[in-house]
Amino acid sequence: MSAPTPANSQRKRILIAEDDAAIATMLQRLLAQHYDVVHAPSGGAALKLAQSKPVPALALLDVMMPDMDGFAVAAALRALPDLKQIPIIFLTARTASTDVIKGIQAGARHYIHKPFKLDDVLRKVKKALGD
Repeated sequence: MSAPTPANSQRKRILIAEDDAAIATMLQRLLAQHYDVVHAPSGGAALKLAQSKPVPALALLDVMMPDMDGFAVAAALRALPDLKQIPIIFLTARTASTDVIKGIQAGARHYIHKPFKLDDVLRKVKKALGD
C-alpha cells in the first residue's frame, strides 16, 4: 500500500487496486502525472485505503485479487455513504460478457480488458472524473 505525497495532496486521488506489481507500477506512473495515486495490492487493502482521508475521487479495480475480488470491493464501496458515488473502473483479464454485465451492475463506469493501452486508461479515467 502506498500513501500520497504532500506535493500531490491538492490533486484528485485515484485508488488503484491491483495485485500484479508490474501493472500497478505502470498505472501509478501513468496516473501520477495528473493525480494523487494510492495503491492497494488486494481487495481488503483497497477497501481500507478507500476509507482513509481524503477519500478517492475514483477507484480503478482489478477483478481478480487476493482476499476480496473487485466486484466485492465495488459492492462494499457502494454500501458506504462517503464512497457510494465515486466512479469505478474495472481493469481485468476477465472478458466474458457475463463479467462485463456483472461489472456494470456493480456500478462501473468503464470495464477495461487486459491487455490495455495506457492512453485508453487515462482517457477513461479523465472522462469518469469529468477532467
